[in-house]
Amino acid sequence: MTFLTDFGLTLDLAIILAIDITIAVVLLALMRYLQGWSVRVNSRAELAERDNFAFGVSTAGAVLALGIVLTGAITGEAANSYAMEAIGMTFYGVFGLVLIKFGRFLHDKVALNEVDKNSQIVNGNMSIAIVDAAAAIATAIIIRSVLMWAEDITLDTFIAIFTAFLISQLMLVILTRFREHQYAKRNQGDSMQKALEQGQVAIAVRHSGYMIAMAFTFNAASHFIIYDPSAYFMNIVGWLTFSIIMLIALSVLLAVVKKLVLAQINLTDEVEKQHNVGVAAVELAISVSIALILAALMA
Repeated sequence: MTFLTDFGLTLDLAIILAIDITIAVVLLALMRYLQGWSVRVNSRAELAERDNFAFGVSTAGAVLALGIVLTGAITGEAANSYAMEAIGMTFYGVFGLVLIKFGRFLHDKVALNEVDKNSQIVNGNMSIAIVDAAAAIATAIIIRSVLMWAEDITLDTFIAIFTAFLISQLMLVILTRFREHQYAKRNQGDSMQKALEQGQVAIAVRHSGYMIAMAFTFNAASHFIIYDPSAYFMNIVGWLTFSIIMLIALSVLLAVVKKLVLAQINLTDEVEKQHNVGVAAVELAISVSIALILAALMA
């Protein structure tokens, strides 16, 4: 007991943290199996027998995404009772898990509407798996920011969280369509989704950077919106307005910074023609770095 108090950790807080960790581990394990169930395969067989790297990357993205969401549910503060802590952690964790799965469903059906994601991953398509993992991580970053923005456990709270979530999914679709339009302009009308379907990893890496960067800018938007769970319409307007502003700011900054950091490098030729994963990785790093800096400035 003395050892715990010396580090500012009371017995009650230690028990609550143990409850949170136990629930988190259970949910993380559940996410792994949900990956297999969602594509109707045995996850153990895919990972350990078939050595399906694409399935592993997709699963890794889902597990990491849930871990990110759970950090928004764990406060580190003592609840009124152990039961309330367990209920709150479970509710937020399960709700986050459902939103991640729903977000991936929307991404598959709307953003990547030209590709059969599940069959591509089962068949080992790394490009689709990378984009799938990045979409899950981006969605998780957004869900976490909304969980941190929201307060209490009420119906209005869940409506507010779900509203922000839907806006975020709309922004991911807008981002994807814009990137597809730019890709088509540079490649004589070719489809970016078809390029991903053909296994072009460099394009997947670069696009993943844009999605994760957008998620961090969405997080920055949360600092400008006053939490009022019952103000349904204003929540929609607020999230949509600030998300668009932050996405435009990010796009402008990235255009400038990439020209400076990657000067004298033809990005179109390297990434889209030569499939240079190294250059694409640098683009990803630049995208995420600028988004993090932008989010820090807005905090």
